[in-house]
Amino acid sequence: MNPLPRHAALVLLLASAALAAQQPAPQPTTAAEAPHRDTSFIDAQGTAHVTRVVPVPETISTQAQRVLARPEPDQGPPQSLAQRRTGTDAYTAGARVAWSALCPNQLVEDMIAGVPVRIVTPGGLPEANRDKVLLNLHGGGFNSDSGSYTESIPISSYSKIKVVAVLYRLAPEHPFPAAVDDSVAVYKELLKTYKPEHIVIYGTSAGAILTAEVAAKLKRLGLPLPAALGIFSGMGDFARTGDSIALFALRGLSGHLDPPEAGAHDPYYVANTDPKDPVLSPIYSDLHGLPPTLFVTSTRDLLLSGTVNLHRAYLNAGVDARLVVFDALTHAFWYDPLLPEAIEANQMMADFFVKHLSK
Repeated sequence: MNPLPRHAALVLLLASAALAAQQPAPQPTTAAEAPHRDTSFIDAQGTAHVTRVVPVPETISTQAQRVLARPEPDQGPPQSLAQRRTGTDAYTAGARVAWSALCPNQLVEDMIAGVPVRIVTPGGLPEANRDKVLLNLHGGGFNSDSGSYTESIPISSYSKIKVVAVLYRLAPEHPFPAAVDDSVAVYKELLKTYKPEHIVIYGTSAGAILTAEVAAKLKRLGLPLPAALGIFSGMGDFARTGDSIALFALRGLSGHLDPPEAGAHDPYYVANTDPKDPVLSPIYSDLHGLPPTLFVTSTRDLLLSGTVNLHRAYLNAGVDARLVVFDALTHAFWYDPLLPEAIEANQMMADFFVKHLSK
């Protein structure tokens, strides 16, 4: 299997067992080696070489403070794609149980337009909401599924609306535009049963990126657009690197982080597509006329820059685009049912969807 560059949720480093055996495993920084004061050097090209000592802020819940205090080694052996998928599957299975304890639901596996889906129906679904549906495009770096449970169960419960989570084809086996094609196929099938003004499309991380891509594709196809979009920690530009991806790893300030490399983000999803393709990178698309959109991110999110840059592009195109940024929290923190901020974020997302489906 070819090696992949590892960068948090967007790209994955695959290294052969033989290569790993030839090289000594990098050792994590110890407490004695860690910096104890701020440093800052800006080179002639403007690249910043910095260290920062950042206390855990008191502006977040005690539960979130404990999450930020968890030790995370800054060095470690590379993870294979198989290991990543196995770990993600185990995590999501546990998350399904945890979220279902808070949010009773009925979940079934099905196929729509030849694409596998998970359909989550909330307990106590009101009769008035039976003609409405939320279409979830899950996160997971385009190479795994970290969100079809964690993004659908709470949103379905808090909105009291059925969620269809698309299990789209994954990279690197199926690069762009496979995930877009699968998602559009499901949306087109839903249009046979639901009015477009009774559908919302949303997602987190890779699913947030995919949500923006699907919206751009639907517009190019001349299809009716949904009532609203939810872009939760995403981006719309595979050609240019924003600031936050050089500052934060998947768990914020902790964990391993390589400086971003030149070239397209996530070459195993992009493959041979021009990084400025207006569907792959919707920031280069005509965004006028897109439906109201909620953007959510956090100040230690590796996709903070990507989210706010796309939000600004939506605003410049005249879209009713709302942005919420949570303090100090890390990428996709709303996956964690133990965080009060996660409950708040999910309820905020659900309320936005309900508001725009009620018009």
